[in-house]
Amino acid sequence: MLSTIDLTVISLYAVVLLGAALFVSFRKSPENMSSEDYFLAGKSLPWWAIGASLIAANISAEQIIGQSGQGFVVGLAIAAYEWQAAIVLLITAKYFLPIFLKKKIYTMPQFLDTRFGGGIKSLMAVFWVVLYTAVNLTAVLWLGGLALSAFSGVDVMSAMIGLAAFAVIYSLYGGLKAVALTDIIQVVVLVTGGFVITAIVLAQVGNGTGVFGGLGILMSEIPGHFKMILAPEHPSYGNLPGIWTLLGGLWVLHFSYWGFNQYIIQRALGAESLAEAQKGLVFAAALKLLIPLIVVIPGIAALYLAQNGQLDMARLSASPDSTYGILMELVPEGLRGLVFAALIAAIVSSLASMMNSISTIFTLDIYQGLMVKGRSESHYVMIGRLTSVTAIIIAVLLAKPFLGGMESAFQTIQEYTGFIAPGIVSVFLLGMFWKGANAQGAFAILFVSIAANIAMKFVAPDLAFVIRIWIVFMACLVVGVIASRLAGPAPAERIIDLGEMQFATTSGFNRSAFAVVVVLIAIYGFLW
Repeated sequence: MLSTIDLTVISLYAVVLLGAALFVSFRKSPENMSSEDYFLAGKSLPWWAIGASLIAANISAEQIIGQSGQGFVVGLAIAAYEWQAAIVLLITAKYFLPIFLKKKIYTMPQFLDTRFGGGIKSLMAVFWVVLYTAVNLTAVLWLGGLALSAFSGVDVMSAMIGLAAFAVIYSLYGGLKAVALTDIIQVVVLVTGGFVITAIVLAQVGNGTGVFGGLGILMSEIPGHFKMILAPEHPSYGNLPGIWTLLGGLWVLHFSYWGFNQYIIQRALGAESLAEAQKGLVFAAALKLLIPLIVVIPGIAALYLAQNGQLDMARLSASPDSTYGILMELVPEGLRGLVFAALIAAIVSSLASMMNSISTIFTLDIYQGLMVKGRSESHYVMIGRLTSVTAIIIAVLLAKPFLGGMESAFQTIQEYTGFIAPGIVSVFLLGMFWKGANAQGAFAILFVSIAANIAMKFVAPDLAFVIRIWIVFMACLVVGVIASRLAGPAPAERIIDLGEMQFATTSGFNRSAFAVVVVLIAIYGFLW
């Protein structure tokens, strides 16, 4: 339970965050705020805000709770979801952003409209609004509510309502700019709180030898939990199938999430320039290298402490997603408030990001694009705010019925996201880099992605979902090419002229990207 000093620390965090958000939100009067101001931060975001906001939007209860639990069960192999993402961020910065920013894209459906026409745009706009509301927003709320309920003693519904209200208060009026700039505070709190709990549990493992001593004990006593590539006989091979985590569908999930996901890429679309956006993404890639240290290592430490009778093994084994909450019981007063604040920061920053992206797609691609044209900028900003509030209310109501029975939140979400991810990645890659892609090919790809995944789920239920996603992705590419060729050439005005794009990057970006890649190669070489 939280003490008075813990509650004081949490209150101080909330006051500082809300003060910063309100300051950013009301620097421009609401009646003078344009759609670009609200949804893309007036195209003024600097690199440090972009990078920090990307990580704040990404790291949520799903990662902190889910990956800590998987650290207990699997070990560092689950960190592939974090470390491989760093490579995808670099590729996105160098090859995707130049196209999006050159075309002055606000949303991912807008790109699909530019390349394939209104049919694909409308289909995917509706799909993304439903997905972000019913799955992403709902999952973050549910896991966050569970975590806060376990730590504070309040019921889950009250915890979810509190989180939703907090996210609405600090993000509703300022839009993306308020979210992105206050995410600087969120990331500092998140990373600091994460390292606090890592240091405390490693010190307990070390039993007088310190943090690094504790890490050394873990590596010598539980060596199997420090393997990035799992053997086929490993119980978790079905979720992380050895070398296929490097060669298979995990990359498809990463590109779908980091390259073509509105609530992630929207920060880069709001950059003041291409170079600034690219610096922001390489900064996020560098931060990604740190995340397993604060979400996975504590889970591994929990296994060691349980094996040595210092934690309840039965409780942890029955519910691995409870690992982070159980570890918080080891944190002393005051610091527990900081760790708790870090968890709140992770949850509400993701909620705010998703709400902003849902409102962006609904307002610009569905409401303005298909329903109500020619209204004032303030009208569309108002619709965006109403959409944000509506989405979070729906998510609160859907959370328990949709997600109450999940065994492993993190792995479940990854698997079912994979049903559409091969189609999304195939459509965008062919649309950007192959002149022959057309609307008929795009429709065929999206159909095959869902149909083939469902069919293979039943025909080959034991096939690792990472391998299944890779097979479906390759099938989507083939079907997309065949269907496009059968339908004839794409209209000339819809083709992306790659000769107009600026794919060259600055020396600073190149050096930073090289450093990230070298570190990742060293990590995989050491932990293979």
